[in-house]
Amino acid sequence: MNMQSLMAQAQKMQKDIMNKKSEVDKKIFPGKSELVDVEVNGKKEVVSVNIKNKENITVDDLEILQDMIMIAINDANNKVDEELNSVMGPYGNSLNGLL
Repeated sequence: MNMQSLMAQAQKMQKDIMNKKSEVDKKIFPGKSELVDVEVNGKKEVVSVNIKNKENITVDDLEILQDMIMIAINDANNKVDEELNSVMGPYGNSLNGLL
């Protein structure tokens, strides 16, 4: 295999990777906890937060609510990671740090 062919394959793989990453970036991933629903995009940016049963929340519940928001965001971020692993599977762990 010559160097030109190898470089062309590397460039194609890089383009494929970037296209797949771009597809994931555009998706919305839901995260849920008992009191909170969130949505994050594939870049792990929070898009929306919905607090359920707002009328039942008291000042004493704020600490619990903060924990529920964190749980929901982590849940959504885990879904992003799962999607990236699924989509990028053929490229293996050699991409760690690139995405």
